[in-house]
Amino acid sequence: MMANFRKWFFAGLLVLVPLAITIWLLEWAISSLDKSLLLLPKAWHPDVLLPVHIPGFGVILTLAVLLLVGATVSNFLGKRLIGWWDALLGRIPVVRSIYSSVKQVSDTLFSENGNAFRKAVLVEWPRAGTWTIGFVTGVPSGDVLKVLQHGVVEEFLSVYIPTTPNPTGGYMMMFKKSECQELSMSVDEALKYVVSMGVVAPAEKF
Repeated sequence: MMANFRKWFFAGLLVLVPLAITIWLLEWAISSLDKSLLLLPKAWHPDVLLPVHIPGFGVILTLAVLLLVGATVSNFLGKRLIGWWDALLGRIPVVRSIYSSVKQVSDTLFSENGNAFRKAVLVEWPRAGTWTIGFVTGVPSGDVLKVLQHGVVEEFLSVYIPTTPNPTGGYMMMFKKSECQELSMSVDEALKYVVSMGVVAPAEKF
């Protein structure tokens, strides 16, 4: 009886825990995006126009704003406006350093031509003989590259090594390209592998 109790208990956890976490994350995301409704005049709020509160209108508004801004800046005039905007913010002392840093990161991550998080690699870290999964984010440059290549004729890679089970925290390390073993698994598969602490292994590719 005790064995069955343990079996049923853990079987219930396997079903309900992922469901509960998924619902919690969705609720957090929807409630956060609903705050975008504050951009609208009070008389236009769904809670004012409708007799009941219906969550999720902020998601629609956010998506509409993103599409509208994306369509606007994709043409020639929009690109000119973005150029002027960047130049304006670049003249403000404190804002300039913050905005330029954030823009560089966002351009790298979200640009269609960016290379960040496009490739999963296996590296020896934190010591020789211990392996972990990392994601190539680019290549070192400037003074960093000069120091790394001092006496070494080899290419280096910048690799982000996420922590488990929270991949938003991690370490940025620089490895020789020869020390990075490229994996055939996709970035999504590698992230699932990291988040699941190795439980959800990617399927073999033949």
